[in-house]
Amino acid sequence: MSGGTRSGGAALTDALDALAATGSAAGLAAAAARGEGERLAAAVAESSPGAPADWLDATHRPPGGLQPFFDAAVGARRWRSAPTDLLAALVADASPHATAYAEALAAVVDAAAELGDPSISAIAAAEGTKAVHRGAARGREAGTAGPGGGPRTARPVRAPGTVSQDTDSYGASAAGPDALPATSGTAEVDGTATSEPPARPLSELLAELEALVGLRSVKTEIRQQTELLRVERLRQEAGLNAPTLTRHLVFVGNPGTGKTTVGRLVAGIYRALGLLEKGHLVEVDRSELVAGYLGQTAEKTTAVVQRALGGVLFIDEAYALAEDQYGREAVDTLVKDMEDHRDDLVVIVAGYPGPMARFVGTNPGLESRFSRTITFEDYSADELRQIFASMARAADFAPEQATLDRFDRLAAEQARGEGFGNGRWARNVLDAAIARHAWRLRDVDRPTLDQLRTLVPEDLEDVVDIGTDSGGTP
Repeated sequence: MSGGTRSGGAALTDALDALAATGSAAGLAAAAARGEGERLAAAVAESSPGAPADWLDATHRPPGGLQPFFDAAVGARRWRSAPTDLLAALVADASPHATAYAEALAAVVDAAAELGDPSISAIAAAEGTKAVHRGAARGREAGTAGPGGGPRTARPVRAPGTVSQDTDSYGASAAGPDALPATSGTAEVDGTATSEPPARPLSELLAELEALVGLRSVKTEIRQQTELLRVERLRQEAGLNAPTLTRHLVFVGNPGTGKTTVGRLVAGIYRALGLLEKGHLVEVDRSELVAGYLGQTAEKTTAVVQRALGGVLFIDEAYALAEDQYGREAVDTLVKDMEDHRDDLVVIVAGYPGPMARFVGTNPGLESRFSRTITFEDYSADELRQIFASMARAADFAPEQATLDRFDRLAAEQARGEGFGNGRWARNVLDAAIARHAWRLRDVDRPTLDQLRTLVPEDLEDVVDIGTDSGGTP
């Protein structure tokens, strides 16, 4: 067992014991529940050096070869993104023990993520696995459940005549059709910057920030940052000494909480303050910064930085850069480019709180440049309702009051751990409701305008597979 993970192995043993007890209380065979947990733990820890030996110790396997660990992991990889078989069975039976069993599985995932020497990405991936199981326990993941309790993917809804600027702005504005925020600065199409519109007034950008649903602490932080930078610039223009304030930011929070949307507004605000020439946002992840060979990564990262000059470089799940030498080369290059272009480049890194803190701590250059962290809290049930209603209006649908009440109940039932989809969840609920609305009208040849627009409570109910509905054929 690796020196620093002995407690992790003990934690997994305790979590497996608790899972077996929870499974037994739910009417499952304790041995079957424990075996399922062991396999899930192996799949979660599969990529972590040193994890096999820790897993063998925690599961009381005899010393020897590591094959039992890898056999267990191979058979359970699908559970990293879908509920386990026993949990799916509890969900299908509408068992009142499903939530407790999912929480016990989440504890197993937590313990497994600490086995061996886990990378930051492995820890972050474990958060997604926990979210899948907690969501499935409610009979739905991302707003609706597929066959057997697994997640059913949903296609984002677009407002007529609009194009979503990012994947994190799920109707965050309460203002109806303009829920999808306008772009500030240049737009980017297939990596090519188009002609940029005039800079937007600072007051207009701050008003748009204020119009976003929820995010109270985020709004306060951005306004404080805005005033700090505004006054710093005024002092410089007056010939006064002014401290050099960091303009780079760390955004932490669950998916769908508006991080990219706020990033775009920050780009526009910095431009309005005269700190950036263009005020556009270039959003990337590890794949767009890292190449397949050492040496090429530096070139690839610098090319991305060149695209972002005059604006904001937004790096999603930035902790993925800390897991190998290629990612570290990208970080080293980024730190150098941030220094070389400190007057015309702002970098925002985003992701889950724990992994992001570890990422910033991996490089002294990052720690000195990212001294301000802004936390994006989950939306409340009332805020999710506002987002849902806003997106429905933008798509020319009109939910009845009873439909919104039904949405409130769905939101109240959602587990709110790390990985909860927030605005993404609300969008997927709407997408599923629109699909059910269409199926409900399948036998109506000429529906009225009201029928075409109105979402009723049953559109938010879980339904049987429409492909086998005896009421008609799809």
